[in-house]
Amino acid sequence: MKVEELSENIETKKDFEVFLENLRADFDTNKDEWENRNLKDFLEALHAYTSSIEGYYKNMDIPFDENRPTWLNFADVLLGATVYE
Repeated sequence: MKVEELSENIETKKDFEVFLENLRADFDTNKDEWENRNLKDFLEALHAYTSSIEGYYKNMDIPFDENRPTWLNFADVLLGATVYE
């Protein structure tokens, strides 16, 4: 299963842990598909994507409470940082 598909079903901490394992494995096998391949670039993208995540949820018509993030929200931010410029 692709890491993007795993991220769609995250509800629990355990789901998030499985997602993280697969995200790391995805980096190992698909590094060339990641926009941000080093820690500095990834962290910069993580910050930028976190700052604009409300726009993503609004465009996708997904409810979002910035004061009560979910495991799914954390996964979305990490996944977004892999491709965000």
